[in-house]
Amino acid sequence: MSPPVLGVILAGGLARRMGGGDKALLPLGSGTLLDAVIARARPQVHALVLNANGDPARFARFGLEVVADPIAGFPGPLAGVLAGLEAAAQRDPPLPWVVSLAADTPFFPTDLVERLFAAVAREGAELACAASGGRTHPVFGLWPVRLASALKHALLEEGLRKIDLWTARYRLAVVDWPSEPFDPFFNVNTPAELAEAERLAALYPRS
Repeated sequence: MSPPVLGVILAGGLARRMGGGDKALLPLGSGTLLDAVIARARPQVHALVLNANGDPARFARFGLEVVADPIAGFPGPLAGVLAGLEAAAQRDPPLPWVVSLAADTPFFPTDLVERLFAAVAREGAELACAASGGRTHPVFGLWPVRLASALKHALLEEGLRKIDLWTARYRLAVVDWPSEPFDPFFNVNTPAELAEAERLAALYPRS
């Protein structure tokens, strides 16, 4: 059994390659990308929030607390991670861990949280992230809430933006998943990739 963890779905990006707007609200199957991500995330976490900027009312039907980037200017996914860490610290009781999830990745593993925690315990690591096909996926990461103030300092005082530069400061466990029959970390950045997601969702409805 994994320790209590807050899932934060990162949907704060600008979706430039999709022409702007909310990529998470693009249609997939009978719902949206966000519906697919929520369905995979909910069984794995104690609670779930959505990191997004602007008017939260557009996400009302999903029933999730919406937490905005605590730093202005769309500084990237690390700001969304910080939003999740701060939200976890403010819960009653506080949650000690956050797992970050990308809103445009509808097929991520159903054992993601379990395996990230197992790797942290096995390797004596402080953080963990996913990998597949020879690439790491640091947006799919496990973060201790105790690092919130250090991350906020790095973002505000150092101007740090790259997740890899942040995780390099700590003992990081990397957990690998197979990329066949398809990469579970396939993400949607373009209209062609959205079409491919539709194809995969039809081929592997219970994957």
